[in-house]
Amino acid sequence: MSPKKRRVLQAILYEVFAIAFVGPILSLIFDKSPASTFGLAFVLSSVALAWNYVFNALFERWESRQTVKGRSFMRRLIHGTGFEGGLVIMLVPVMAYWLDISALSAFVANLGLFVFFFIYAIVFTWAFDRVFGLPASAEKHGDTKL
Repeated sequence: MSPKKRRVLQAILYEVFAIAFVGPILSLIFDKSPASTFGLAFVLSSVALAWNYVFNALFERWESRQTVKGRSFMRRLIHGTGFEGGLVIMLVPVMAYWLDISALSAFVANLGLFVFFFIYAIVFTWAFDRVFGLPASAEKHGDTKL
């Protein structure tokens, strides 16, 4: 699979599962209608989808220049931290506006989502790599073991 197709597929699958989780949880936590929170989840997902594509392209460019190949647990932690950290910065203002809450409340809510998504990003990427194989940037001379 080409790197571009791989990134698009990965990002779309990641966000489909994210919307299914975030919509109902936000509805329960903020006592908002599911229609509103699924709308918010879709907006958050759209921002995350764009960020996912950009971040993974940048990460794979960085990764391809590393002398040690493969995706160790530490590299997966770096990946998850970078992706989710950037996302928190972008999503707090959107959540505050949409839910009509303070930036601080949105930040706290986003931290709760961050805990879930930090683990989710690592597990999802690992599972995606298991199903679709490692990208060329991470392969060890044809070795596809994870």
